[in-house]
Amino acid sequence: MKFAKNASIAIIGAGSSGIAACKNLRQCGFDNITIFEQSNRVGGNWVYTEDVKHSSVYETTHIITSKAHSSYEDFPMPDSYPDYPSHWLMAEYYDNYAIKFGVKEKVMFNTTVSSIDRNADGKWKVHYTTKEGDTSRQTFDVLIVSNGHHWNPRYPNYPGKFEGEFIHSHYFKNNKPFAGKRAMVIGAGNSGCDAAVEVCRVAKKTYISMRRGYHFIPKFVFGQPADVIANKFQWVPDFLLDTVYGFVLRLENGDITKWGLQRPDHGVRQSHPVSNSELLYYVRHGEITPKPDIEKFEGKTVHFKDGSKEELDVIIAATGFKVTFPFFDKNLVDYEDKEVRLYKRIFHPDYRNLMFVGLIQASGCFWKLADYQSKLLANYLAGNYHLPHDMNKKIDEEIALNRKWYTKSARHLIEVDYFKYSKEVIGLIPGNAPAWVS
Repeated sequence: MKFAKNASIAIIGAGSSGIAACKNLRQCGFDNITIFEQSNRVGGNWVYTEDVKHSSVYETTHIITSKAHSSYEDFPMPDSYPDYPSHWLMAEYYDNYAIKFGVKEKVMFNTTVSSIDRNADGKWKVHYTTKEGDTSRQTFDVLIVSNGHHWNPRYPNYPGKFEGEFIHSHYFKNNKPFAGKRAMVIGAGNSGCDAAVEVCRVAKKTYISMRRGYHFIPKFVFGQPADVIANKFQWVPDFLLDTVYGFVLRLENGDITKWGLQRPDHGVRQSHPVSNSELLYYVRHGEITPKPDIEKFEGKTVHFKDGSKEELDVIIAATGFKVTFPFFDKNLVDYEDKEVRLYKRIFHPDYRNLMFVGLIQASGCFWKLADYQSKLLANYLAGNYHLPHDMNKKIDEEIALNRKWYTKSARHLIEVDYFKYSKEVIGLIPGNAPAWVS
């Protein structure tokens, strides 16, 4: 299939994935592009704000993958940036990227997409509302969805009712509201660990509740960023790689069960990586107390599965997000708590003019992978890459491999291995590069 270079293309979201899609499409000769962005800047959740209506990073957030593995392929981060840049440096980086590649001029800022449907010709009708409250509709030949999946909070469900303050990490912006309080974070993913570390600096007491054991990957290993070291081990046979990573972590972290943490029951690469150098530091200093999974709530008392209990003032649920698309009818697209049936996590098997960019959880930097995804889809639209005839069979194989490899969890429904997935997608790009135009 080949689309005309004047085909109208809609991109939902001007975050790190949306701007990468636009840039690669323009470089492949497509210029009739409209990006719908509900905020007033590019960069998505890397644009920090205390407004809880906007899904943004915390006030003190730095990236958890190093700049060496987080730069877009043809737009390296400045040498002046540290190994792990802050959110404001990342927002600046995305802004400069959008300016350099002419992306900003394609964005309709302060515009909310209310619904999207297909007409009889198979084209996409995008209904939207501007900042002024005006409603309108445009029809497009191609639709690319890149609105992100870190905005619709997933709350845990435990017996009883907690009568203290209960929030999701989506609404956590900084540690100021937790000063002097007895606080607990539920969940030990990257957001949960970051929140616990920030809260313990000011809280009276801080706990972190975990359902299972985790591998805690320090940001620096042997003096270098962890992902730089991981890249050096890619020559190791796949069946030995987890053993090597596990050995390195034991050298760095020691026996974490000595401090009340659970031993992981899975390999390092069989779960989304937790990159944090401070959690173990504060646990060992007695500032954060690990707890097992919750049994029930009773007033302000939290009962745990090991029989212990604690009185708390506030709980932060760092329990992830639902993969939802509020602008789609669920009969059209619905991936909430379901397998994502997209070829290479990009192409819809039924609608050949519908693609997704950035709908992945990666063991490395996902927006760099979104850049590779965008190069491939741009080549597809230009007629340089052809989808397999047995796409549904290929999708079944990808899903089966995901189920076999990763621990069972809603978050792992969209998980990919950074190094493997990048090689897969790059390998599909004709000539391993987009069809650049002068």
